Amino acid sequence: MLTWKDVINFAVNGNPSPDKRMEKTNEEWRAILTEDQYRITRKKGTEAPGTGALCSAHDPGKYNCVCCDTPLFDSTIKFESGTGWPSFTQPIKENAIKYEKDSSFGMVRVEVMCNTCDAHLGHVFPDGPEPSGLRYCINSESLKLVKEL
Repeated sequence: MLTWKDVINFAVNGNPSPDKRMEKTNEEWRAILTEDQYRITRKKGTEAPGTGALCSAHDPGKYNCVCCDTPLFDSTIKFESGTGWPSFTQPIKENAIKYEKDSSFGMVRVEVMCNTCDAHLGHVFPDGPEPSGLRYCINSESLKLVKEL
């Protein structure tokens, strides 16, 4: 189980190697993503709180990267954070997520990205529920829910 100490270590000292890599040009990403998906995942945007389609989703399944279809989070670790974005306590695998220090907008945060294709997902904070204490605050537009049957 990842902790805040692990997250900071990855952000400062380097991330675990992904299982695979996917790289595309901006034109290739634009061709397969909606305007909002492109703005958020490729340009590090965000969606307004409470507007994402996956905020209130509670179906069993996996939350995959909208860009490359890599599984990132499982529905069993999703929780209601009250922030207006889907929130998770852990990634599906330690090497699914990439971490970087983000000093934008006068704040210091830890940005989380897909470790396969570098899609911006959101941020992680140390104010989640136990036992990990982590809250991965993720844009709905960065994810697609693959429901279990």
